[in-house]
Amino acid sequence: MKKISVLLAATALISVMATSAWSKTLVYCSEGSPEGFDPSLYTAGTTFDASSRTVYSRLVEFKHGGTEIEPGLADSWSVSADGTEYTFKLHPGVKFQTTDFFTPTRDLNADDVIFSFERQLKADNPWNKYVEGGSYEYAAGMGFPELIKSIEKVDDLTVKFTLNHPEAPFLADLAMDFASIVSKEYADKLAADGKMAQLNQQPLGTGPFTFVAYQPDAVIRYKANETYFKGKEKIDDLVFAITSDAAVRAQKLKAGECHLIPYPNAADVAELKKDENLTVLEQAGLNVSYLAYNTLIAPFDKAEVRKALNMAINKQAIVDAVFQGAAAVAKNPIPPTMWSYNDAVVDDKYDPDASKKMLADAGVKDLKMKIWAMPVSRPYMLNARRAAELMQADLAKVGVDAEIVTHEWAEYLKLSSDKNRDGAVILGWTGDNGDPDNFMDTLLGCDAVGGNNRAQWCNKEFDDLMTKAKLTADVAERTKAYEQAQLIFKKEAPWNTINHSLVFVPMSKKVSGFFMDPLGIHRFDGVDISE
Repeated sequence: MKKISVLLAATALISVMATSAWSKTLVYCSEGSPEGFDPSLYTAGTTFDASSRTVYSRLVEFKHGGTEIEPGLADSWSVSADGTEYTFKLHPGVKFQTTDFFTPTRDLNADDVIFSFERQLKADNPWNKYVEGGSYEYAAGMGFPELIKSIEKVDDLTVKFTLNHPEAPFLADLAMDFASIVSKEYADKLAADGKMAQLNQQPLGTGPFTFVAYQPDAVIRYKANETYFKGKEKIDDLVFAITSDAAVRAQKLKAGECHLIPYPNAADVAELKKDENLTVLEQAGLNVSYLAYNTLIAPFDKAEVRKALNMAINKQAIVDAVFQGAAAVAKNPIPPTMWSYNDAVVDDKYDPDASKKMLADAGVKDLKMKIWAMPVSRPYMLNARRAAELMQADLAKVGVDAEIVTHEWAEYLKLSSDKNRDGAVILGWTGDNGDPDNFMDTLLGCDAVGGNNRAQWCNKEFDDLMTKAKLTADVAERTKAYEQAQLIFKKEAPWNTINHSLVFVPMSKKVSGFFMDPLGIHRFDGVDISE
């Protein structure tokens, strides 16, 4: 089946390249298929690369290669003295993309902004659950429905957000992928035609690239947006050649079949660096990988059991085997490169004998559990199956029988959020906005239970600290709250924190203008390629 999939992808790529023979085409060998093309419905970077960072724009954007905010669809904004009102002035004359499936009749205005957010905030909005099984879990997990009191159209090019309370990370949150602005006119037409699901299949936005076609599990094709409000891109065509096998991605890059790849196998990095035709970018990732226990299900509802299991697993062995040392063992839910990281936290030490005793003292005997292993490479976990095998062997030494399970990526993300999920899930996170809140509250807050909070862990003391940290813009006060919260997290152990990784991006030396991004984004606006 793998050989057939690779052959289909290669055939699709040759077909696309043939149609682009006289254009400047950049081929990105992406690591997986997007779950859909409406970024508000999802949380995976694979999906964001294919949707929000190609087709769409946001009110504000992150500068290339950093977390500093710059104007996007909004030229300027003002914030009230009490921090509860944000007023945005929209850029005039912004065009939505013209495609084979829709021709816009008007420019972007405040109605599009209001529609883009209200569909995520209001359960009775007809677009709130327009995709079967899809939900706006990112907005919900960040508490946006409770945070945003109203969104008002001041005039066609002015929109005002009123919050129920101050929210320090709010502006940065609006630069995140789920806050992409969609066309209300297009959505209204789809609703009238009874084709609402098409919004998630044939995207249309104001971003640098226009969606052309998608062959599932093989190739996505885009073309430069001729009317992009920041100016047409230097490349004419952008191709995502979906290549799930990291070794195959590396082979394609070396053969010149693609120009840039994500997430190479750690063992391949040295060889790629030796290739005189390639450049390998690298940086410390703003990320964490973890094993999340379901704290709603016995015996994982007991902190002492979770800590005992943590002590049974040799995390350094995982780092050595999976990352060839290009990662560091994690003890906190945020990476050490992030402000408010609490280095005083003491990790659960690797101690199988102590683990056995703790399990026995907790009355746990002959425990059987499942370890969920991701089917795709991610920057924070290059090979979840290998990591799971190492965990399985370690747990067997303390009398725990662990079964490894997996699912197709979109299904994995969906099922792992279920409150009734059986077993512990390997997942991770790359920061979306450079704020600790985006890790700690997004992944561990009570609002995120049943969504991004895969541990299903709700701790009032921890949650109160998250709220306190968001209500003030004082970085010193926020830091104190997050440092204290990390101590609570470690005591309660809803996760086994595994590692923080280095991230590598190998690419052809023909490519210029590509920046590594601390937020794990692969952006192709501003990128060029020599002939």
